Amino acid sequence: MIPLHDDNPTHIFPVLTVVFIAACVLVFLWQTSLGQQGYQASVYALGVIPAVLLNKATLPAELSLVPPTLTVFTSMFLHGGFMHLAGNMLYLWIFGNNVEDAMGHGRFIVFYLLCGVAAVFGQVLQNPSSEIPMIGASGAISGVLGAYLILYPRARVLVLIPLGFFMQLVRLPALWVLGLWFAIQLISSALTSSEGGGVAWFAHIGGFIAGMALIPFFKTGNVTLFHKAHGSKRLTRRVSRWPQGQHNQLENAARRWSKRGR
Repeated sequence: MIPLHDDNPTHIFPVLTVVFIAACVLVFLWQTSLGQQGYQASVYALGVIPAVLLNKATLPAELSLVPPTLTVFTSMFLHGGFMHLAGNMLYLWIFGNNVEDAMGHGRFIVFYLLCGVAAVFGQVLQNPSSEIPMIGASGAISGVLGAYLILYPRARVLVLIPLGFFMQLVRLPALWVLGLWFAIQLISSALTSSEGGGVAWFAHIGGFIAGMALIPFFKTGNVTLFHKAHGSKRLTRRVSRWPQGQHNQLENAARRWSKRGR
């Protein structure tokens, strides 16, 4: 299930959301410019390594570019590949603007970073001896998702659902979309070994819970929790993967619906 748009207009331009997206993209371009070996070195030098953060291990001098405590923050801007970056930035763009709108620019930057810190320690506490670097904005973005769920559970989100040979475009309440997303994180964390690399499920869980817990303290006074959804009827469209016009049909459908409500 891939979110494409939400029917939830904002009152201010999401400056910090755009800044965070731009920063992640620029850092990714810098990483890719280093070549494969340099890319890997940047991950070890600027990513969070639980064992190093907790002084259970040390990095070689040539990789010790910043103190281990600072990697809690630098790791939020690194990504492991284009799809990792694109997926994170899609979620941040769709849900981050409304959360920033609900608390203002200054509070949003503090909120975002705190959720990122909570996400890091959610994963570190689960496997404190790990020497595998953790990178990505998904922990902080998980906090944004948690806040959005508390703020706008009934807002309609346009999602793309693959169904065999068809793609289904459907508007669902944010409660369903984000609730299912969180359930997947919980199930995946229970089924995945903590010893190997891969997705840091506990970082997602920690960030999401932090976002839900922090939003009452960061929202502005005129914003209510569990806000009534903006009116929009549920719309669905089935788009065949075949024939060759699939991509144009899908893009046109998403573009038509994305003009509503924003």
